[in-house]
Amino acid sequence: MAKKTKQLERDYFESERNFRLLVKGVTDYALYMLSPQGIVANWNAGGERIKGYAPEEIIGQHFSRFYTPEDRAAGKPARALKIAEETSHYEEEGWRVRKDGSFFWASVVIDPIRDPSGRLIGFAKITRDITERREAQLKLEQIQRQLAESQKMDALGQLTGGVAHDFNNLLMIVSGNLHKIKKELTSAKALRALSAIETATQRAASLTSQLLSFARRQSVNPRTIDVDRQITSVREVLASALGSMVTLQIDIQPDVWPVFIDPTEFETALLNLVINARDAMPEGGTVTVSAHNDLDKDQVLISVEDSGAGIPQDVLSKVFDPFFTTKPIGKGTGLGLSQVHGFVHQAGGTIEIESALGKGTTVHLRLPRSSAAEHYEQESVNKQASATVLLVEDNPAVADASAGLLEQLGYTVRWVPNAETALQEIEADDVDLVFSDIIMPGKMDGLKLARAIRERNPTLPVLLTTGYSDSAKHARMDFPVLRKPYQLHELSRELSKLTGHD
Repeated sequence: MAKKTKQLERDYFESERNFRLLVKGVTDYALYMLSPQGIVANWNAGGERIKGYAPEEIIGQHFSRFYTPEDRAAGKPARALKIAEETSHYEEEGWRVRKDGSFFWASVVIDPIRDPSGRLIGFAKITRDITERREAQLKLEQIQRQLAESQKMDALGQLTGGVAHDFNNLLMIVSGNLHKIKKELTSAKALRALSAIETATQRAASLTSQLLSFARRQSVNPRTIDVDRQITSVREVLASALGSMVTLQIDIQPDVWPVFIDPTEFETALLNLVINARDAMPEGGTVTVSAHNDLDKDQVLISVEDSGAGIPQDVLSKVFDPFFTTKPIGKGTGLGLSQVHGFVHQAGGTIEIESALGKGTTVHLRLPRSSAAEHYEQESVNKQASATVLLVEDNPAVADASAGLLEQLGYTVRWVPNAETALQEIEADDVDLVFSDIIMPGKMDGLKLARAIRERNPTLPVLLTTGYSDSAKHARMDFPVLRKPYQLHELSRELSKLTGHD
Protein backbone atom coordinates (compact mmCIF):
# COMPACT_ATOMS: atom_id res chain seq x y z
CA MET A 1 0.00 0.00 0.00
CA ALA A 2 2.82 2.38 0.94
CA LYS A 3 4.55 1.55 -2.33
CA LYS A 4 1.39 2.43 -4.27
CA THR A 5 0.98 5.72 -2.39
CA LYS A 6 4.58 6.75 -3.18
CA GLN A 7 3.99 5.93 -6.85
CA LEU A 8 0.87 8.14 -6.87
CA GLU A 9 2.85 10.96 -5.26
CA ARG A 10 5.60 10.60 -7.88
CA ASP A 11 2.99 10.63 -10.63
CA TYR A 12 1.36 13.72 -9.13
CA PHE A 13 4.62 15.65 -8.87
CA GLU A 14 5.60 14.54 -12.39
CA SER A 15 2.26 15.69 -13.72
CA GLU A 16 2.58 19.03 -11.93
CA ARG A 17 6.12 19.45 -13.22
CA ASN A 18 5.01 18.74 -16.78
CA PHE A 19 2.14 21.18 -16.40
CA ARG A 20 4.49 23.91 -15.21
CA LEU A 21 6.80 23.21 -18.13
CA LEU A 22 3.83 23.39 -20.49
CA VAL A 23 2.66 26.74 -19.08
CA LYS A 24 6.15 28.18 -19.13
CA GLY A 25 6.72 26.99 -22.69
CA VAL A 26 3.58 28.59 -24.16
CA THR A 27 4.55 31.71 -26.11
CA ASP A 28 1.27 32.78 -27.78
CA TYR A 29 -0.44 33.46 -24.45
CA ALA A 30 0.65 35.24 -21.29
CA LEU A 31 -0.31 32.70 -18.57
CA TYR A 32 0.34 33.69 -14.97
CA MET A 33 -1.05 33.71 -11.44
CA LEU A 34 -2.13 36.67 -9.37
CA SER A 35 -2.48 36.90 -5.62
CA PRO A 36 -5.92 37.90 -4.29
CA GLN A 37 -4.60 41.48 -4.21
CA GLY A 38 -3.44 41.37 -7.86
CA ILE A 39 0.30 40.77 -7.35
CA VAL A 40 1.99 38.75 -10.11
CA ALA A 41 3.03 35.41 -8.59
CA ASN A 42 4.64 33.68 -11.59
CA TRP A 43 5.39 34.32 -15.26
CA ASN A 44 5.71 32.39 -18.51
CA ALA A 45 7.51 32.82 -21.84
CA GLY A 46 4.33 34.12 -23.49
CA GLY A 47 4.11 36.92 -20.92
CA GLU A 48 7.70 37.90 -21.61
CA ARG A 49 7.17 37.82 -25.39
CA ILE A 50 3.89 39.75 -25.37
CA LYS A 51 4.54 42.26 -22.59
CA GLY A 52 8.33 42.50 -22.62
CA TYR A 53 9.01 41.79 -18.93
CA ALA A 54 11.46 39.15 -17.72
CA PRO A 55 10.21 37.08 -14.73
CA GLU A 56 12.51 38.86 -12.24
CA GLU A 57 11.19 42.25 -13.45
CA ILE A 58 7.50 41.55 -13.02
CA ILE A 59 7.00 38.89 -10.32
CA GLY A 60 5.98 40.73 -7.17
CA GLN A 61 4.58 43.71 -9.07
CA HIS A 62 0.90 44.66 -9.28
CA PHE A 63 -0.77 43.63 -12.52
CA SER A 64 -2.33 47.09 -12.95
CA ARG A 65 0.89 48.26 -14.59
CA PHE A 66 -0.32 46.47 -17.76
CA TYR A 67 -3.28 48.86 -18.00
CA THR A 68 -3.34 52.31 -19.62
CA PRO A 69 -3.10 55.32 -17.27
CA GLU A 70 -6.74 56.18 -18.06
CA ASP A 71 -7.94 52.68 -17.14
CA ARG A 72 -5.89 52.70 -13.92
CA ALA A 73 -7.33 56.08 -12.95
CA ALA A 74 -10.84 54.72 -13.60
CA GLY A 75 -10.21 51.75 -11.26
CA LYS A 76 -10.52 49.15 -14.00
CA PRO A 77 -7.92 46.62 -12.65
CA ALA A 78 -9.63 46.37 -9.24
CA ARG A 79 -13.04 46.13 -10.90
CA ALA A 80 -11.85 43.25 -13.11
CA LEU A 81 -10.72 41.24 -10.05
CA LYS A 82 -13.94 42.01 -8.21
CA ILE A 83 -16.10 40.81 -11.13
CA ALA A 84 -13.98 37.66 -11.51
CA GLU A 85 -14.33 36.87 -7.79
CA GLU A 86 -18.08 37.47 -7.70
CA THR A 87 -19.05 35.84 -11.01
CA SER A 88 -16.24 33.23 -11.27
CA HIS A 89 -15.18 34.64 -14.66
CA TYR A 90 -14.05 37.90 -16.23
CA GLU A 91 -13.42 38.45 -19.93
CA GLU A 92 -12.81 41.57 -22.02
CA GLU A 93 -10.85 43.15 -24.87
CA GLY A 94 -8.98 46.41 -24.52
CA TRP A 95 -5.72 48.32 -24.76
CA ARG A 96 -2.77 47.12 -22.68
CA VAL A 97 0.74 48.56 -22.23
CA ARG A 98 4.06 46.79 -22.82
CA LYS A 99 7.26 47.40 -20.90
CA ASP A 100 8.53 49.75 -23.64
CA GLY A 101 5.33 51.86 -23.38
CA SER A 102 3.78 50.67 -26.65
CA PHE A 103 0.14 49.65 -26.78
CA PHE A 104 -1.44 46.42 -27.97
CA TRP A 105 -5.04 45.21 -28.19
CA ALA A 106 -5.51 42.34 -25.75
CA SER A 107 -8.00 39.56 -25.14
CA VAL A 108 -8.07 39.04 -21.36
CA VAL A 109 -9.55 36.23 -19.24
CA ILE A 110 -9.41 36.15 -15.42
CA ASP A 111 -10.68 33.20 -13.38
CA PRO A 112 -10.61 32.92 -9.55
CA ILE A 113 -8.72 30.05 -7.89
CA ARG A 114 -10.08 28.66 -4.61
CA ASP A 115 -8.90 26.02 -2.16
CA PRO A 116 -11.06 22.98 -1.28
CA SER A 117 -12.83 25.07 1.40
CA GLY A 118 -13.81 27.70 -1.16
CA ARG A 119 -11.40 30.36 0.09
CA LEU A 120 -9.97 32.63 -2.64
CA ILE A 121 -6.24 32.02 -2.98
CA GLY A 122 -5.60 33.97 -6.22
CA PHE A 123 -6.47 34.37 -9.87
CA ALA A 124 -5.42 32.70 -13.12
CA LYS A 125 -4.93 35.29 -15.84
CA ILE A 126 -4.64 34.67 -19.60
CA THR A 127 -3.73 37.47 -22.01
CA ARG A 128 -3.42 37.25 -25.78
CA ASP A 129 -2.20 39.90 -28.22
CA ILE A 130 -4.94 40.18 -30.87
CA THR A 131 -3.88 43.51 -32.39
CA GLU A 132 -3.55 42.08 -35.91
CA ARG A 133 -6.94 40.39 -35.68
CA ARG A 134 -8.55 43.62 -34.51
CA GLU A 135 -6.94 45.63 -37.31
CA ALA A 136 -8.16 43.07 -39.85
CA GLN A 137 -11.66 43.26 -38.36
CA LEU A 138 -11.64 47.05 -38.46
CA LYS A 139 -10.45 46.99 -42.06
CA LEU A 140 -13.21 44.53 -42.97
CA GLU A 141 -15.81 46.73 -41.27
CA GLN A 142 -14.46 49.76 -43.16
CA ILE A 143 -14.73 47.89 -46.47
CA GLN A 144 -18.27 46.81 -45.58
CA ARG A 145 -19.22 50.42 -44.76
CA GLN A 146 -17.69 51.63 -48.03
CA LEU A 147 -19.57 48.94 -49.95
CA ALA A 148 -22.84 49.85 -48.24
CA GLU A 149 -22.19 53.54 -48.96
CA SER A 150 -21.42 52.77 -52.61
CA GLN A 151 -24.57 50.68 -52.97
CA LYS A 152 -26.64 53.41 -51.32
CA MET A 153 -25.18 56.05 -53.63
CA ASP A 154 -25.81 53.88 -56.69
CA ALA A 155 -29.42 53.30 -55.66
CA LEU A 156 -29.97 57.00 -55.02
CA GLY A 157 -28.22 57.77 -58.30
CA GLN A 158 -30.55 55.53 -60.28
CA LEU A 159 -33.58 57.09 -58.59
CA THR A 160 -32.52 60.71 -59.04
CA GLY A 161 -31.24 60.07 -62.56
CA GLY A 162 -34.55 58.59 -63.68
CA VAL A 163 -36.58 61.42 -62.15
CA ALA A 164 -34.27 64.05 -63.62
CA HIS A 165 -34.63 62.60 -67.13
CA ASP A 166 -38.41 62.98 -67.13
CA PHE A 167 -38.22 66.34 -65.40
CA ASN A 168 -35.77 67.73 -67.94
CA ASN A 169 -38.08 66.79 -70.79
CA LEU A 170 -40.91 68.65 -69.05
CA LEU A 171 -38.65 71.67 -68.53
CA MET A 172 -37.67 71.52 -72.20
CA ILE A 173 -41.32 71.80 -73.19
CA VAL A 174 -41.86 74.75 -70.82
CA SER A 175 -38.71 76.67 -71.74
CA GLY A 176 -39.08 76.00 -75.47
CA ASN A 177 -42.63 77.31 -75.55
CA LEU A 178 -41.74 80.35 -73.46
CA HIS A 179 -39.82 81.73 -76.44
CA LYS A 180 -42.89 81.28 -78.65
CA ILE A 181 -45.17 83.04 -76.19
CA LYS A 182 -42.73 85.91 -75.69
CA LYS A 183 -43.02 86.82 -79.38
CA GLU A 184 -46.82 87.09 -79.07
CA LEU A 185 -47.01 89.18 -75.90
CA THR A 186 -46.91 92.97 -75.74
CA SER A 187 -48.29 93.69 -72.27
CA ALA A 188 -45.59 94.71 -69.78
CA LYS A 189 -47.44 92.87 -67.00
CA ALA A 190 -47.62 89.68 -69.05
CA LEU A 191 -43.93 89.94 -69.98
CA ARG A 192 -43.01 90.28 -66.30
CA ALA A 193 -45.03 87.18 -65.49
CA LEU A 194 -43.34 85.37 -68.36
CA SER A 195 -39.94 86.46 -67.07
CA ALA A 196 -40.78 85.03 -63.63
CA ILE A 197 -41.74 81.72 -65.24
CA GLU A 198 -38.47 81.72 -67.21
CA THR A 199 -36.44 82.38 -64.05
CA ALA A 200 -38.22 79.58 -62.19
CA THR A 201 -37.58 77.23 -65.11
CA GLN A 202 -33.88 78.04 -65.07
CA ARG A 203 -33.71 77.44 -61.30
CA ALA A 204 -35.48 74.11 -61.74
CA ALA A 205 -33.01 73.20 -64.48
CA SER A 206 -30.13 74.09 -62.15
CA LEU A 207 -31.52 71.84 -59.42
CA THR A 208 -31.96 69.00 -61.89
CA SER A 209 -28.40 69.50 -63.09
CA GLN A 210 -27.15 69.13 -59.51
CA LEU A 211 -29.22 65.97 -59.12
CA LEU A 212 -27.67 64.52 -62.26
CA SER A 213 -24.20 65.47 -61.08
CA PHE A 214 -24.86 63.58 -57.86
CA ALA A 215 -26.21 60.63 -59.84
CA ARG A 216 -23.08 60.76 -62.06
CA ARG A 217 -25.34 60.82 -65.10
CA GLN A 218 -24.77 64.42 -66.11
CA SER A 219 -23.81 65.04 -69.69
CA VAL A 220 -20.54 66.86 -69.02
CA ASN A 221 -18.11 68.77 -71.22
CA PRO A 222 -14.70 67.72 -69.92
CA ARG A 223 -11.47 69.20 -71.16
CA THR A 224 -7.94 69.55 -69.87
CA ILE A 225 -7.65 72.61 -67.63
CA ASP A 226 -4.92 74.39 -65.71
CA VAL A 227 -6.00 74.08 -62.05
CA ASP A 228 -4.12 77.21 -60.98
CA ARG A 229 -5.66 79.28 -63.78
CA GLN A 230 -9.17 77.89 -63.13
CA ILE A 231 -9.16 78.56 -59.39
CA THR A 232 -7.64 82.00 -59.85
CA SER A 233 -10.30 82.89 -62.42
CA VAL A 234 -13.11 82.33 -59.90
CA ARG A 235 -11.32 83.84 -56.91
CA GLU A 236 -13.44 86.99 -56.93
CA VAL A 237 -16.65 84.97 -57.21
CA LEU A 238 -15.64 82.81 -54.24
CA ALA A 239 -14.62 85.83 -52.17
CA SER A 240 -17.92 87.53 -52.98
CA ALA A 241 -19.86 84.44 -51.88
CA LEU A 242 -18.00 84.38 -48.55
CA GLY A 243 -18.89 87.95 -47.60
CA SER A 244 -16.96 90.42 -45.49
CA MET A 245 -16.67 88.34 -42.30
CA VAL A 246 -14.81 85.43 -43.88
CA THR A 247 -11.27 85.60 -45.29
CA LEU A 248 -10.40 83.62 -48.42
CA GLN A 249 -6.91 82.20 -48.77
CA ILE A 250 -5.61 80.53 -51.94
CA ASP A 251 -2.65 78.16 -51.66
CA ILE A 252 -1.69 76.54 -54.99
CA GLN A 253 1.54 74.61 -55.49
CA PRO A 254 3.68 75.88 -58.36
CA ASP A 255 3.49 73.67 -61.47
CA VAL A 256 0.37 71.85 -60.24
CA TRP A 257 -0.66 69.26 -62.85
CA PRO A 258 -3.58 69.80 -65.26
CA VAL A 259 -6.75 67.73 -64.88
CA PHE A 260 -9.40 66.53 -67.35
CA ILE A 261 -12.74 67.82 -66.01
CA ASP A 262 -15.79 69.91 -66.86
CA PRO A 263 -14.67 73.44 -65.86
CA THR A 264 -18.23 74.63 -65.22
CA GLU A 265 -18.97 71.70 -62.91
CA PHE A 266 -15.62 72.28 -61.17
CA GLU A 267 -16.44 75.94 -60.54
CA THR A 268 -19.88 74.97 -59.24
CA ALA A 269 -18.31 72.38 -56.92
CA LEU A 270 -15.84 74.94 -55.52
CA LEU A 271 -18.62 77.47 -55.02
CA ASN A 272 -20.78 74.89 -53.20
CA LEU A 273 -17.89 73.96 -50.90
CA VAL A 274 -17.07 77.59 -50.16
CA ILE A 275 -20.72 78.43 -49.39
CA ASN A 276 -20.95 75.44 -47.03
CA ALA A 277 -17.76 76.60 -45.32
CA ARG A 278 -19.17 80.12 -44.95
CA ASP A 279 -22.39 78.83 -43.39
CA ALA A 280 -20.34 76.83 -40.87
CA MET A 281 -18.74 80.09 -39.62
CA PRO A 282 -21.56 82.50 -38.68
CA GLU A 283 -19.11 84.50 -36.57
CA GLY A 284 -16.53 84.70 -39.35
CA GLY A 285 -13.30 82.85 -39.99
CA THR A 286 -11.00 81.67 -42.76
CA VAL A 287 -11.55 79.46 -45.80
CA THR A 288 -8.47 78.05 -47.51
CA VAL A 289 -8.61 76.64 -51.03
CA SER A 290 -5.45 74.70 -51.82
CA ALA A 291 -4.14 72.51 -54.63
CA HIS A 292 -1.03 70.38 -54.87
CA ASN A 293 0.27 67.27 -56.62
CA ASP A 294 0.10 63.87 -54.93
CA LEU A 295 3.16 62.16 -56.39
CA ASP A 296 2.35 58.76 -54.89
CA LYS A 297 -1.14 58.54 -56.40
CA ASP A 298 -0.54 60.59 -59.58
CA GLN A 299 -3.45 62.83 -58.59
CA VAL A 300 -4.12 66.49 -57.98
CA LEU A 301 -5.40 67.09 -54.44
CA ILE A 302 -7.71 70.10 -54.16
CA SER A 303 -8.86 70.98 -50.64
CA VAL A 304 -11.33 73.43 -49.14
CA GLU A 305 -10.71 73.97 -45.42
CA ASP A 306 -12.70 76.08 -42.96
CA SER A 307 -12.20 77.08 -39.33
CA GLY A 308 -15.83 76.53 -38.45
CA ALA A 309 -17.76 74.52 -35.90
CA GLY A 310 -17.13 71.11 -37.47
CA ILE A 311 -19.59 68.33 -38.27
CA PRO A 312 -20.82 65.74 -35.71
CA GLN A 313 -19.85 62.15 -36.52
CA ASP A 314 -23.48 61.03 -36.77
CA VAL A 315 -24.08 63.67 -39.46
CA LEU A 316 -20.81 63.13 -41.36
CA SER A 317 -22.01 59.93 -43.06
CA LYS A 318 -25.08 61.71 -44.48
CA VAL A 319 -23.61 64.93 -45.89
CA PHE A 320 -23.44 63.65 -49.49
CA ASP A 321 -27.05 62.44 -49.51
CA PRO A 322 -29.26 64.49 -51.84
CA PHE A 323 -31.61 66.89 -50.02
CA PHE A 324 -29.91 66.26 -46.67
CA THR A 325 -29.20 69.55 -44.93
CA THR A 326 -28.75 70.83 -41.39
CA LYS A 327 -29.58 74.37 -42.47
CA PRO A 328 -32.92 76.03 -41.61
CA ILE A 329 -35.80 75.70 -44.06
CA GLY A 330 -35.26 77.97 -47.03
CA LYS A 331 -31.52 78.31 -46.41
CA GLY A 332 -30.33 75.34 -48.44
CA THR A 333 -31.50 72.68 -50.89
CA GLY A 334 -29.29 69.88 -49.58
CA LEU A 335 -27.84 69.38 -53.06
CA GLY A 336 -24.54 71.27 -52.76
CA LEU A 337 -22.34 68.43 -51.52
CA SER A 338 -24.30 65.95 -53.63
CA GLN A 339 -23.24 67.92 -56.72
CA VAL A 340 -19.61 67.91 -55.54
CA HIS A 341 -19.72 64.17 -54.89
CA GLY A 342 -21.18 63.46 -58.34
CA PHE A 343 -18.77 65.79 -60.13
CA VAL A 344 -15.67 64.23 -58.54
CA HIS A 345 -16.71 60.65 -59.22
CA GLN A 346 -17.77 61.44 -62.79
CA ALA A 347 -14.31 62.93 -63.29
CA GLY A 348 -12.77 59.63 -62.16
CA GLY A 349 -11.69 60.95 -58.78
CA THR A 350 -12.59 60.50 -55.12
CA ILE A 351 -13.82 62.78 -52.34
CA GLU A 352 -12.85 62.69 -48.67
CA ILE A 353 -14.12 64.76 -45.75
CA GLU A 354 -12.42 65.34 -42.41
CA SER A 355 -14.13 67.13 -39.55
CA ALA A 356 -13.87 67.57 -35.80
CA LEU A 357 -16.21 69.54 -33.56
CA GLY A 358 -14.71 72.91 -32.78
CA LYS A 359 -11.82 72.41 -35.21
CA GLY A 360 -13.41 72.90 -38.62
CA THR A 361 -13.91 70.80 -41.73
CA THR A 362 -11.73 69.97 -44.73
CA VAL A 363 -13.04 68.48 -47.97
CA HIS A 364 -10.44 66.87 -50.26
CA LEU A 365 -11.09 66.38 -53.99
CA ARG A 366 -8.69 63.88 -55.59
CA LEU A 367 -8.66 64.22 -59.37
CA PRO A 368 -6.60 62.14 -61.81
CA ARG A 369 -3.67 63.89 -63.45
CA SER A 370 -4.11 64.72 -67.14
CA SER A 371 -1.16 64.28 -69.49
CA ALA A 372 -2.63 66.61 -72.14
CA ALA A 373 -2.03 70.35 -72.35
CA GLU A 374 -4.82 72.80 -71.53
CA HIS A 375 -7.31 73.29 -74.33
CA TYR A 376 -8.78 76.72 -75.01
CA GLU A 377 -12.10 77.17 -76.77
CA GLN A 378 -13.10 80.29 -78.62
CA GLU A 379 -16.69 81.46 -78.45
CA SER A 380 -18.43 81.48 -81.79
CA VAL A 381 -20.57 84.40 -82.89
CA ASN A 382 -24.26 83.56 -83.12
CA LYS A 383 -25.96 84.62 -86.34
CA GLN A 384 -29.09 83.65 -88.19
CA ALA A 385 -28.70 80.41 -90.11
CA SER A 386 -30.34 79.03 -93.22
CA ALA A 387 -30.08 75.25 -93.32
CA THR A 388 -32.33 72.21 -93.00
CA VAL A 389 -32.20 70.45 -89.66
CA LEU A 390 -33.53 66.92 -89.22
CA LEU A 391 -34.96 66.84 -85.68
CA VAL A 392 -35.10 63.32 -84.21
CA GLU A 393 -37.25 63.27 -81.06
CA ASP A 394 -39.79 60.68 -79.89
CA ASN A 395 -41.70 63.06 -77.59
CA PRO A 396 -44.02 65.24 -79.75
CA ALA A 397 -44.29 68.02 -77.15
CA VAL A 398 -40.52 68.25 -76.79
CA ALA A 399 -40.14 68.11 -80.57
CA ASP A 400 -42.58 71.00 -80.96
CA ALA A 401 -40.68 73.13 -78.44
CA SER A 402 -37.31 72.30 -80.02
CA ALA A 403 -38.59 72.98 -83.53
CA GLY A 404 -39.79 76.40 -82.40
CA LEU A 405 -36.33 77.31 -81.18
CA LEU A 406 -34.70 76.07 -84.37
CA GLU A 407 -37.11 78.07 -86.52
CA GLN A 408 -36.38 81.21 -84.49
CA LEU A 409 -32.75 80.72 -85.42
CA GLY A 410 -33.69 80.62 -89.11
CA TYR A 411 -33.42 76.87 -89.69
CA THR A 412 -35.85 74.79 -91.70
CA VAL A 413 -36.99 71.90 -89.52
CA ARG A 414 -38.08 68.38 -90.47
CA TRP A 415 -39.17 66.20 -87.58
CA VAL A 416 -39.07 62.39 -87.31
CA PRO A 417 -39.93 60.33 -84.19
CA ASN A 418 -37.25 57.61 -84.41
CA ALA A 419 -33.83 56.70 -85.71
CA GLU A 420 -34.99 54.32 -88.43
CA THR A 421 -37.14 57.01 -90.05
CA ALA A 422 -34.27 59.49 -89.71
CA LEU A 423 -31.98 57.27 -91.79
CA GLN A 424 -34.65 57.08 -94.50
CA GLU A 425 -34.94 60.89 -94.55
CA ILE A 426 -31.17 61.29 -94.80
CA GLU A 427 -31.17 59.01 -97.84
CA ALA A 428 -33.31 61.64 -99.58
CA ASP A 429 -30.19 63.86 -99.42
CA ASP A 430 -32.04 66.96 -98.31
CA VAL A 431 -30.61 67.41 -94.79
CA ASP A 432 -27.81 69.75 -93.71
CA LEU A 433 -27.63 68.76 -90.04
CA VAL A 434 -29.11 66.14 -87.69
CA PHE A 435 -30.25 67.14 -84.18
CA SER A 436 -31.20 64.02 -82.22
CA ASP A 437 -32.20 63.03 -78.71
CA ILE A 438 -30.06 60.21 -77.29
CA ILE A 439 -32.74 58.27 -75.44
CA MET A 440 -35.34 56.88 -77.83
CA PRO A 441 -37.41 53.69 -77.99
CA GLY A 442 -36.55 50.95 -80.44
CA LYS A 443 -33.36 49.13 -81.37
CA MET A 444 -31.46 52.30 -82.29
CA ASP A 445 -30.97 55.21 -79.90
CA GLY A 446 -29.51 58.61 -80.78
CA LEU A 447 -25.89 57.57 -80.28
CA LYS A 448 -26.26 54.52 -82.53
CA LEU A 449 -27.97 56.75 -85.08
CA ALA A 450 -25.08 59.23 -84.98
CA ARG A 451 -22.56 56.45 -85.54
CA ALA A 452 -24.59 55.02 -88.41
CA ILE A 453 -24.71 58.49 -90.03
CA ARG A 454 -20.96 58.86 -89.63
CA GLU A 455 -20.41 55.55 -91.44
CA ARG A 456 -22.77 56.40 -94.30
CA ASN A 457 -22.21 60.14 -94.59
CA PRO A 458 -19.10 61.29 -92.67
CA THR A 459 -19.55 64.96 -93.68
CA LEU A 460 -23.09 65.30 -92.26
CA PRO A 461 -22.93 67.14 -88.89
CA VAL A 462 -24.71 65.56 -85.90
CA LEU A 463 -25.67 67.26 -82.63
CA LEU A 464 -27.01 65.10 -79.79
CA THR A 465 -29.11 66.19 -76.84
CA THR A 466 -30.21 64.53 -73.60
CA GLY A 467 -31.70 65.24 -70.23
CA TYR A 468 -29.97 62.22 -68.77
CA SER A 469 -28.07 59.34 -70.24
CA ASP A 470 -25.19 57.08 -69.35
CA SER A 471 -24.50 56.97 -73.08
CA ALA A 472 -23.72 60.69 -73.11
CA LYS A 473 -20.32 60.17 -71.50
CA HIS A 474 -19.40 57.80 -74.33
CA ALA A 475 -20.92 60.07 -76.98
CA ARG A 476 -18.98 63.10 -75.75
CA MET A 477 -15.74 61.77 -77.19
CA ASP A 478 -17.23 61.51 -80.71
CA PHE A 479 -20.16 63.93 -80.94
CA PRO A 480 -21.18 67.21 -79.29
CA VAL A 481 -23.93 66.81 -76.69
CA LEU A 482 -26.29 69.59 -75.62
CA ARG A 483 -27.93 69.31 -72.21
CA LYS A 484 -31.67 69.56 -71.79
CA PRO A 485 -33.29 71.92 -71.06
CA TYR A 486 -31.24 74.23 -73.28
CA GLN A 487 -31.67 77.92 -73.97
CA LEU A 488 -31.91 79.55 -77.39
CA HIS A 489 -28.37 80.97 -77.25
CA GLU A 490 -26.92 77.59 -76.22
CA LEU A 491 -28.60 75.85 -79.15
CA SER A 492 -27.44 78.60 -81.50
CA ARG A 493 -23.84 78.32 -80.31
CA GLU A 494 -23.65 74.54 -80.78
CA LEU A 495 -25.29 74.60 -84.20
CA SER A 496 -23.03 77.43 -85.35
CA LYS A 497 -19.98 75.35 -84.52
CA LEU A 498 -21.27 72.56 -86.72
CA THR A 499 -22.60 74.60 -89.64
CA GLY A 500 -19.83 77.16 -89.77
CA HIS A 501 -22.20 80.12 -89.50
CA ASP A 502 -19.80 82.44 -87.72
